[in-house]
Amino acid sequence: MTDTVEALIAARETRQWLTGLDNRPATEAEAYEIQDAVARRLGPVTAWKVGAATPDAEPFRAPINAATVFEGTDHLPANLFQVIGVEAEIAYRFARDLPVREQPYSREEVLDAVASVHPAWEIVDTRFAGFGSQDRLSHMADQFNHGALIVGPAIADWRSLDPLKETVTLEVDGETKVDVVGGNSAGDPVRLLVWMANVGTRSFGGLHAGEVVTTGSCTGTVFVEPGSRSVARYGTMGTITLKVD
Repeated sequence: MTDTVEALIAARETRQWLTGLDNRPATEAEAYEIQDAVARRLGPVTAWKVGAATPDAEPFRAPINAATVFEGTDHLPANLFQVIGVEAEIAYRFARDLPVREQPYSREEVLDAVASVHPAWEIVDTRFAGFGSQDRLSHMADQFNHGALIVGPAIADWRSLDPLKETVTLEVDGETKVDVVGGNSAGDPVRLLVWMANVGTRSFGGLHAGEVVTTGSCTGTVFVEPGSRSVARYGTMGTITLKVD
């Protein structure tokens, strides 16, 4: 595992993108072990990404480091990324710790620990020479294609939010690319939060106060060029913009 961790770290530092891993993870457990080791090398983990292929599928996750979490900005430099894949998401910030325990947390306990809900951007990226060029476990090991998380303003009365009915429109340079209701392949994002509290964050001691969990794309991934301006308009959560140049 050590050589795989070193290869992924080196790719970030040198921007010499990988054509593959010499020792690819054979299981999800191995991919998560690599994820965690890389994250610990990169610095404090202050956020997480979580998703699922379908409303009934086992979720997947990746830790996100403080260096790639941005609060309330509408601009990032393009030289942070190899590719720029924008996704409009819904993110939850936690008010208090949910430490690892034997008894599973209930949905109500997890929601009671939430401080605020935010519209958010995730930029997906890769340390491989070509987005999607590797097998799923290799991309999972590479922070599941995370590039950056941009957290928008907290919304008022977040408990009234119904993510499954929330409309989201994604525009790039004035052209509508996506217009959906719900849109998240995982379905109910609260299911993902409960999984994170009980399973996904165990290797880091559970969820911690102040951490943000972004719950997967509402719009799919839209790849944009440097200099383009993306706008996500939510039905009840407001509008966020992002320019990467």
